[in-house]
Amino acid sequence: MSAHLDSLNMPEPGKVYKVVQWATGRIGESSLRELIRSPQMQLVGVYVHSEAKEGRDAGDLCGLPPIGIKATRHIEKIIALKPDCVVGNQEGANVDDVCRFLEAGINIATSRVDFLEPDRMNPEVRRRVEEACRKGGASIHATGASPGFSSEALPLVVSSMSRRMDCMTIDEYADIPASCPDVQCAQMGFGRPPGDKFDPNLLKHISHGFEQSVNVIAKALQLPLEGFDVFGETANAKERFLLSGGTPIEKGAIAAQRITVSGMRNGKAIIRYRLNWYCCTNVDKDWDLRRSGWRLLIEGETPIDVNVTFPVAGDKVSPAMAAITGYRVINAVPYVCAAAPGIRTTAELPTIVPTMG
Repeated sequence: MSAHLDSLNMPEPGKVYKVVQWATGRIGESSLRELIRSPQMQLVGVYVHSEAKEGRDAGDLCGLPPIGIKATRHIEKIIALKPDCVVGNQEGANVDDVCRFLEAGINIATSRVDFLEPDRMNPEVRRRVEEACRKGGASIHATGASPGFSSEALPLVVSSMSRRMDCMTIDEYADIPASCPDVQCAQMGFGRPPGDKFDPNLLKHISHGFEQSVNVIAKALQLPLEGFDVFGETANAKERFLLSGGTPIEKGAIAAQRITVSGMRNGKAIIRYRLNWYCCTNVDKDWDLRRSGWRLLIEGETPIDVNVTFPVAGDKVSPAMAAITGYRVINAVPYVCAAAPGIRTTAELPTIVPTMG
């Protein structure tokens, strides 16, 4: 049986998975809390990088009562636990640690965008990770809300109602101050004078993950791409306003940005992902900015328009956004453990279905 078909193996019904949480930042904290609560998961360890978190109880790190499991900064201690899977929500790819886990036969489900699709990964990272997977007989799968669900799972499911299309466009809308209050406006480019050049580092960072996702869709639909067109745009505030923390955004300053990652075929965009990030919607471009969520539009013989939003407000927005990323990774654990060794994409795994009972 081919590796591709082997990767479609279904999880073992009723199995309880021994898991380790890797990192406890904004998303990792939400993930850790759910791993502790889930009857399908047995948390056996917590891997952290901060000296301040070392030795702290897992429950304490995510706002729950102590459970008797202490966080460690030593990967050898984590490997010795022999977990079925590591749930990775860490900052940075940390390929050395990834390979050590895989070589030890420990599967990885992660929200890191560095491992979404082998053909568009860094070639050296791909070589090392695939070698580690072969050596340990383990698999790794990267997913989350975005990239992940919105850029791969949702498009593949919706396209199952089509046979041909002229273009697929996935628009992401994100009110940055509401969904990520710990991200400063300066990091996102908000508040800068109009006409400033789009940050090339941000463009490169963002396109890295979404080029992989667009390629996942194209390969699954058997629409080979000729290349990618990636560009960034900005829009300016029509009036002065204050962010929730009191930081002013002056009239005419940059208040929204759009990054477009297009997969090209026959000289035109066939699949494109557009990230519409803003700190206010009253801007000088007609981008139809809307509440945080996604819109998926398929144009062609069977036009389809799907909108996904999150009915939460106020201080519940940020925790909800962290949870939808962390929870998809957790729900992927049984499928990653059942998969054949290797870097597994969304198109190669069965549809991820959570166990809620």
